[in-house]
Amino acid sequence: MRTISLMLFSFLFATIAIAQDGSKQLLKDVSEKVKSYENVQIEFKYNLNNAKENVSQETRGNVSLSGDKYALEMLGIKRIFDGKKIYTIVPEDEEVTISNFDPNMDTEITPSQMLTFYEEGYTSKMDIVQDVKGRKIQYVELRPIDNQTEIKKILLGIDVQTKHIYKLIQVDNNDTKYTVTVQSFKSNQPIPQSLFQFDSNKYESEGYYINSLD
Repeated sequence: MRTISLMLFSFLFATIAIAQDGSKQLLKDVSEKVKSYENVQIEFKYNLNNAKENVSQETRGNVSLSGDKYALEMLGIKRIFDGKKIYTIVPEDEEVTISNFDPNMDTEITPSQMLTFYEEGYTSKMDIVQDVKGRKIQYVELRPIDNQTEIKKILLGIDVQTKHIYKLIQVDNNDTKYTVTVQSFKSNQPIPQSLFQFDSNKYESEGYYINSLD
């Protein structure tokens, strides 16, 4: 789940050092657009591929975001963050893991950062433009400033008209490629706050093992 969540959280929400080729303004526009929304709901397709290891995996998922709170469903696993604690629910094992989130200790990019992660830690430049069913998708190549990271590069596909992220392609140093493609993007929906709350009584009554790490 860590590798997948790192990729998704990188997608899928300081100042960025960016080449002066127009990518800086485009990324700024995307960031400002996302931050103007009260909430966001995204359905996505996820693909992992490593030709050398003959590994290929494809799945779908969805995530709802409201401020720092999120509810993510992927690979049959649900993860909820209520602003303080992270709840990872695994129905197959009938287990819930509860942990505190420490922004100073956690190195993963969270879903609440998945649409604005590029604001720091990367250099960038414009890449190719694609036409996707009449939509102009401008790709921006991101390179991590930290050369110790496992990420080689990220290609961020941005819908020029809506200023929404359409696709993210991450290539790691071992040539594993992760692709996240947005299937549906909705903003300012009537999302109940209960979506970001964990009901311990519900899962205990269903016989789930509650594993609290903190």
